[in-house]
Amino acid sequence: MPKIYPSPESLAAECGTTIGTSDWFTISQSDIDRFAEVTHDHQWIHVDPERASATEFGGTIAHGYLVLSSLPRIVADVYAIQHISMGINYGADRIRFLTPVKAGGRIRGTVTLNQVVPIALGTQFHFGMVVELEGSSRPALIADVIYVYASAT
Repeated sequence: MPKIYPSPESLAAECGTTIGTSDWFTISQSDIDRFAEVTHDHQWIHVDPERASATEFGGTIAHGYLVLSSLPRIVADVYAIQHISMGINYGADRIRFLTPVKAGGRIRGTVTLNQVVPIALGTQFHFGMVVELEGSSRPALIADVIYVYASAT
């Protein structure tokens, strides 16, 4: 159940803290195949289980950008903000794909609010995201991402 914040300002008050950790969820081969269709990235390590089984990974792995695209799902598990007129992805300052996620792997993410910056459009929220891979001592992904939220008037 996500933490509910009544406004962007109430979330801003959490600056410097870990907001929370999402539930575990599975990245299935079906997820990988659908992502390949949408992005036109049909590289065999993602979509050919037979060929991929002969690699050091022992099977197909998720696209790094599929794992990155899971961040909105992670955020939705961790927090929600009421009374906003909009929320947008603003960008990322750092993204690293550290450990491949095999098809069937389970991931979850931890969200830390590192910085809050008022801008004309609303407020930038700079988050540190760490996506864990179940059974691995190294994260699947780390990223510094920026969302902008505008208060409803």
